[in-house]
Amino acid sequence: MSDLSLVAFRRHWDSGITIWMVVMLFTAVCLSARGNQPWLATYPSEWVSPLAAWVDDWSAVIIDDVQPAFRAIAALLKWPMLGMQASLQWLPWPMAMAIVGAIALRAGGYRLATFSIAALGYLLVTNYWSPSMNTLALVLLAVPMSVFAGFAIGVLAFRVRWAQATIEVALDVMQTMPAFAYLIPLLLLFGFGPVVGLIASAIYAIPFMVRNTILGFKRVPSELSEAGMMSGCTPRQRFWLVDVPTATPQLLVGVNQTTMAAFSIMIIASIIGGFADIGWEVLSAMRAAAFGQSLLSGLAIALLAMVMDRITLGLAGPDTVRAGPPWLTSRSLWIIIAAALGAAWLMRLTGVFVALPFDPTRGLINANAANQWILELVARFNGPIGAFKDGVLYYFILPLRVGMIRAVTPTSWGIALSPAVIAIYAALVTAIAITVYGRFGWRPALAVAVAALYFFFGFSAFPWPATIALVTTLAWRCAGLPVALFSLFVCVFILVTGLWEPFMQTAYLCGLAVLFCFTIGGTLGVWAAHSDTVSKVLRPVQDALQTMPQFVFLIPVLMFFKVGELTALIAIILYAIVPPIRYTEHGIRNVRVDCIEAGRQCGCTPTQLLFQVKLPLAMPNVMLGLNQTIMASLSMVVVAALVGTKDLGQQVYIALGNASAGAGLISGLAIALVAMVADRVIRGSYDRDSIYGDFEGEL
Repeated sequence: MSDLSLVAFRRHWDSGITIWMVVMLFTAVCLSARGNQPWLATYPSEWVSPLAAWVDDWSAVIIDDVQPAFRAIAALLKWPMLGMQASLQWLPWPMAMAIVGAIALRAGGYRLATFSIAALGYLLVTNYWSPSMNTLALVLLAVPMSVFAGFAIGVLAFRVRWAQATIEVALDVMQTMPAFAYLIPLLLLFGFGPVVGLIASAIYAIPFMVRNTILGFKRVPSELSEAGMMSGCTPRQRFWLVDVPTATPQLLVGVNQTTMAAFSIMIIASIIGGFADIGWEVLSAMRAAAFGQSLLSGLAIALLAMVMDRITLGLAGPDTVRAGPPWLTSRSLWIIIAAALGAAWLMRLTGVFVALPFDPTRGLINANAANQWILELVARFNGPIGAFKDGVLYYFILPLRVGMIRAVTPTSWGIALSPAVIAIYAALVTAIAITVYGRFGWRPALAVAVAALYFFFGFSAFPWPATIALVTTLAWRCAGLPVALFSLFVCVFILVTGLWEPFMQTAYLCGLAVLFCFTIGGTLGVWAAHSDTVSKVLRPVQDALQTMPQFVFLIPVLMFFKVGELTALIAIILYAIVPPIRYTEHGIRNVRVDCIEAGRQCGCTPTQLLFQVKLPLAMPNVMLGLNQTIMASLSMVVVAALVGTKDLGQQVYIALGNASAGAGLISGLAIALVAMVADRVIRGSYDRDSIYGDFEGEL
């Protein structure tokens, strides 16, 4: 080879190929040696660190010292909570509807007012009015606590630069750690009861207010702050008279998200603080396998959450774009609320109540009839559902978990894993990889090869040194050396704490869910971006999916698929499918018009315009959707563990049942660390790309 040819070869040879060739060679060595060296596939139990036991020992000592103070706080919070519940239960339902209807009319116009009154009417006819008022009492107390605490922390993070990095890490952990994990220390500190649910809800919702507070103050134009200084404002006056009013729209968005976060944890909080609220109704119905009743109660909490979401989001917008009628000013609204409260007081004073046209102790909709209808519906479709469930389980889920080498049997697949079958599989994977290489390059082709290896050998039996090498190398090539070292630390932490097998179960379950969400959601997002009709149809569906608490997703899936990994997978997909739809549609719709016109003038077909112009330019939004999909999938893992999975979520749930703070915190921290690694890797992969966010990056 001439010197000129050698220079050209080196110029076109990507150094990443060499690195990945070494990693793949190491993986092949581990796979070939795992038969003679069992420790490569199964981490020895004698190598596991007793970190959970150490945390339990230390927590027991600390809790004994500080428990009296926390129990006193719980006793103090008990009285406002009882007072709020009594106030909402005292308010007659017509007056409650009038107040909510007036606020909704002010926030979103007649359509929102009609929807809000109809939702409250549903609570009446299903006999969930009283539990819903108890839930609302908890939210109305938890949200102010979260808002004030989040605002203070957000201001601290914005004004004290050195504290911002620490607070950002704490927010990442709080938002990615499952709520079940920190329910255990709360239970030990505050005891069992509704107050614990209140505190858990308040803590869970704080990060949303913190992030919006930081964002709101960052968006205050420097010109306004300088104008305030030139006007002679003191720092305190400038903060309250300039910065806070300017950041108010973003702060109100934070209030909206804080409210929805408090609603989303209602059912989880009911596990340790259960009382006569709607979350407890959902949980009790699910435990009794009363799917009709659980569906009715789940719909009640979803409707209540949607009403609160629309109202708070509408009030967060500026007055100039608010859909309410012009005559309903803020002063008129307060007059209506005062009149409704006065009428309620007169009704209670005179003993005049509005009678319901049905038995208020049973409701208009019979739960037993709903249960029977659900059972008949499930029985009618039992055959097709069973066939679909078996097909997905035997041909997809089981091979991912244990590998084709154990899943392919004459009983399950109808064939044995003979050398001929292995050769056909290898040839098929090679053909797909070559096709992908010719169309997209060597990086996606490498991803196909790695996925094929995991499908053949299984996540649970794949050598842990090879997995660590693959994850660390991916983080290095996507996001740099610091993220690679962090990824290595996370893998070692999971390994030495004895959570490697549950982690691999989580990896394949969430990975499969993300694949389905990204494929289906991305396709729907592209379709919605090119069709206003599809966008209008999908928007309320997305809103409903985003406002429903996590537990509610389990109800319809459990009805048809019973317990099992498929049920968990479908529930995760339903919960995590919204981000790829929203971000893909938003990214494509906001592609610059001049770029699209340039593509058309170059003679691009609609397909070429999509894949060569729109998607590359929208890739930062698409990758952000992928990021949020992974976060949502991991946050749903613990809830999905209730239907039979054996992943990290199940470890957290087991720890809650045993009241083991060490096991719960370590398992929850493992999920949070995995989410943080995924966030950093994905963010780094498109931050290091071109300004258009080409997603291939520097693998």
